[in-house]
Amino acid sequence: MRKKAVVTSTGSFFPDRVVDNHFFESYLDTSDEWITTRTGIKKRRFLEDGKATSDMALEAAKVALERRGITPNEVECIIVCTVTADMHFPQTACLVQDKLGAKNAWGFDLSAACSSFVFGYVTACNLVETGRFKNVLLIGADKCSSFINMEDRNTCVLFGDGAGAFLIEGVEDSESGFIDADLHIDGSGGKYLYMPAGGSLKPASEETVKNKEHYVFQEGREVFKRAVVKMPESTKAVLEKTGLTVDDIDWLVPHQANLRIIESVAKRLKIDREKVMINIHKYGNTTSATIPTCIDEYYRKGKLRKGETVVITSFGAGFTWGAAIFKWGI
Repeated sequence: MRKKAVVTSTGSFFPDRVVDNHFFESYLDTSDEWITTRTGIKKRRFLEDGKATSDMALEAAKVALERRGITPNEVECIIVCTVTADMHFPQTACLVQDKLGAKNAWGFDLSAACSSFVFGYVTACNLVETGRFKNVLLIGADKCSSFINMEDRNTCVLFGDGAGAFLIEGVEDSESGFIDADLHIDGSGGKYLYMPAGGSLKPASEETVKNKEHYVFQEGREVFKRAVVKMPESTKAVLEKTGLTVDDIDWLVPHQANLRIIESVAKRLKIDREKVMINIHKYGNTTSATIPTCIDEYYRKGKLRKGETVVITSFGAGFTWGAAIFKWGI
């Protein structure tokens, strides 16, 4: 009997430190009104110094496992979706595996910028549906405060820190679970959203630090133009592949990068805003964590119910983008 990949538990974690828009007013030429109008963000969370992405990933993972009632030793695979790994190596998944005590798990990091969790979700489901693995602990986590230039008002107000986790298990003869996906990359867009230094092309040096090349660089208008087109295109493509329509979607969960992007995607798809999950106003853009934390929040509040059809979609640096569709299983 073929097994379906079903999300059987969720978890999320946000740091305690709340940073509202008035914080930026205190030292930048900006205002709460300016930030809110252009992004939809009112506040975000920043992780304390001395803590890393793996620490947030660990907390989200612990919640997901506890809710499911399984031990870390029962986890067979850990995928950490992130662009803010604790370090270049070892992989964050290795650090999480050790901190969690998941001694029987293997795993790896997956980095596709803001599309990391969508790509990771499809990867995890494919691993489970082969029948080789009973479960995959899928985590989206990013300490975005580690790569933003706090003097650049166009980028520093956008990002926050957080982590979300899914436990994905193989379930026989299930009506819930993964259905299909539509995924893409286009490397020609790399010049519009990237970090100039810190890799093998331009290793860290006194000059790169002085020039602030270890922070995110973004041409916001170009990213916006592509995102509002590619996310609805990918959503329509996956619906067409499955024979479903927009009317069949119970929940659209777009990556939380900018409220105007979210609203534009919903408008292009002609989907009621009441069917769109949104938490950007509270947490900002947490990169890999936006989709799992959004879903976890709506599920915990009783808004997301078993059997409902969910579409997740994202767009990020690379360029990377895609959409996946599934039926909620818990």
